Amino acid sequence: MSCLQVLLAVIFPPLAVIDRGCGSILIVFLLTCLGWVPGVIGALIILNKNENH
Repeated sequence: MSCLQVLLAVIFPPLAVIDRGCGSILIVFLLTCLGWVPGVIGALIILNKNENH
């Protein structure tokens, strides 16, 4: 997870996961529509999850 991705996850969460696929973008977008904090948390989890594998 790069510093740029973390910064994007805080500013605009769906943009941070754009390289993870359409499903991830949709999930983070829906979470962001429910609230900014759930979107940020979801983006950080997706970014962290894919790096550990």
